[in-house]
Amino acid sequence: MIHTDLLLVGAGPIGIELAVALRRRGIHYIHLEAGQVGATMFRWPPQTRWFSSNERIAIAGVPLQTADQTKATREDYLAYLRSVVQQFDLPIRTYEPVIHIERSRDGFLIRTKPLRGESVYSARRIVLATGGTTTPRRLGVEGEDLPHVSHALHDPHMYFRQRLLIVGGKNSAVEAALRCNAAGAHVAFSYRRSGLDERHIKYWLLPEFKSLAKSGRIRACLGSAVSRITPDHVTLVPTGLPPKYQTQPPPEAGESSLRDFAITDRVDIPVDFVLIQVGYIADMSLARMAGVELRGDYQVPVFDESTMETNVPGVYIAGTAIAGTQETYRVFLENCHIHVDRIVAAITGEPPPQSHQLAGLPES
Repeated sequence: MIHTDLLLVGAGPIGIELAVALRRRGIHYIHLEAGQVGATMFRWPPQTRWFSSNERIAIAGVPLQTADQTKATREDYLAYLRSVVQQFDLPIRTYEPVIHIERSRDGFLIRTKPLRGESVYSARRIVLATGGTTTPRRLGVEGEDLPHVSHALHDPHMYFRQRLLIVGGKNSAVEAALRCNAAGAHVAFSYRRSGLDERHIKYWLLPEFKSLAKSGRIRACLGSAVSRITPDHVTLVPTGLPPKYQTQPPPEAGESSLRDFAITDRVDIPVDFVLIQVGYIADMSLARMAGVELRGDYQVPVFDESTMETNVPGVYIAGTAIAGTQETYRVFLENCHIHVDRIVAAITGEPPPQSHQLAGLPES
């Protein structure tokens, strides 16, 4: 058995930022990660750019610079995280998922399954920085498990000169539609509402999407839901759902609107591939194992905002995991940095840091 004062689970940006803070304060800890450093960003499609500006996603006081002075790509940020880990010589045990947590007389017993064998740790405290986008959300329709259906965009090149239906209506879906269209795919687009939520789509993407939809280069089927997926087509049915948010004035007379693309009848869309981009579900299983109270359908953990300690003494939570599964994203990297200072203050017995105004949305 390996003993430690604190076991930190998760090596995304907030987990790494907390590890740096603990190391600076001389606090003994062990850091575990189920996959590789920055696992969430690693799952992003190649060359995906952050919504937020570089200074807001930088961690541990280390500036983030990009070669073209623009917002960081997936590749930029993964290289940045590796450099922070190297700069501070952080001992992260990657590819070692936690498989069990239980209370013990002195704190907690934690079992893990690294690449070889199993390990057991004893810790007085646990910090869960496990993220909030572990598993893609499913539609739950017939045919969703067919081999030509995917829940993640890996590389737009895959769809060159192929008929592709993209399902979703937020940032990931719109960006995937543009990138796959640019790569030569024949793109159709299905979203359950008759208008897009412009507040949650990167501002530089929406005008291009609207233009391509209006020109017919992207076949927009708004106000539609997938009822069935077959090997060669997808059946869409009308939902009649209006836009969730009205962010733009009604179009002038004679001006087309995306709402013009809401379907009114059942339609079969010929496909070679289907890409489903309807969000992610947080994996709150470790919090549940530790006894953390999870509330509501989205499994939001109970915690003290001034210390980040959950209802279980000695168990802390940080990063986007504090929101469970987010239907509309309000908790994201740039408003989670404060969690690091709160946890360090709590475990060292210092007064909690002064709160600050959190950003309402990622900077754009």
